[in-house]
Amino acid sequence: MTPQTLERIDRWLKWLEARQNADGAFGVGRGYGRNVGVVSLAGMAWLSSGSTPGRGPYGEQIQRATDYVLAASRSSGFISVADGQSHGPMYGHGFATLFLAEVYGMTPRPEIRERLEKAVHLIVSSQNREGGWRYDPSPKEADISGTVCQIMALRAARNCGLFVPRETVDRCIDYVRECQNDDGGFKYQLVRRSPSQFARSAAGVVALYSAGVYEGDEITRGLNYLQTRRPSGFIDPHYYYGHYYAVQAMYQAGGEHWENWYPRVRDQLLGDQLRDGSWTDTTFSGEYATSMALIVLQLPNNHLPIFKR
Repeated sequence: MTPQTLERIDRWLKWLEARQNADGAFGVGRGYGRNVGVVSLAGMAWLSSGSTPGRGPYGEQIQRATDYVLAASRSSGFISVADGQSHGPMYGHGFATLFLAEVYGMTPRPEIRERLEKAVHLIVSSQNREGGWRYDPSPKEADISGTVCQIMALRAARNCGLFVPRETVDRCIDYVRECQNDDGGFKYQLVRRSPSQFARSAAGVVALYSAGVYEGDEITRGLNYLQTRRPSGFIDPHYYYGHYYAVQAMYQAGGEHWENWYPRVRDQLLGDQLRDGSWTDTTFSGEYATSMALIVLQLPNNHLPIFKR
């Protein structure tokens, strides 16, 4: 964190605040602004500033986001809204479950626990035979990107006192390890012979950390691969998504890994910012990109249990 970064972060948080609707979502009509994953990431950005549901400068905004996610929770446990789905609704479910777990740890409301338990059960029952997850709540296929969303949600749920079967975690570890390539990076799916790429490799390392694997050859090789992709004007097709995981990986690793990574991504994000105080993403939305960027920049605040070492 630099004084310049601290001075500007609140303006970016306020940009999100101005974009939020009364129901907790963003934008009008259909689209990613109503996606539960995007709403949850915005909630995580406000939580990262130190506000909590109903308390602090962004307490009201967090509460709205929480209510929106709770309202989107179905009887099956699946968290989704019809007019805000993406091509992979389990991504939204994973981010929403993670957000609810962080909120429940701060405000243990019974109705949050009830919805959270169902959301966790759905994740557990959707794990496929390989040990991972994919786009839909069914145990058919798996990929490394969908898997990290679900194992992070399960870790957050366990952190706040919910039961997560050890077998589910162990099978996930096996799957992620199988996805690692010889160069230390990670492939997208076991069924494909695909090269390592930045975003999926950052996701692979964080998936292992979330499952309780903090050291070992797979961690070392994964971190070393990511260090060859240090932020230096390097733009990935999944830029914000990749850095959201990469900064977590480097924070968990600590030491030179963190010291060599955070200042670079911080300066790059500050340079990429638009004049109105936001970031943009050609695939998703400004709210998505800005929320991701704010989570990355505020990670040193250490306010959220899921990001703590």
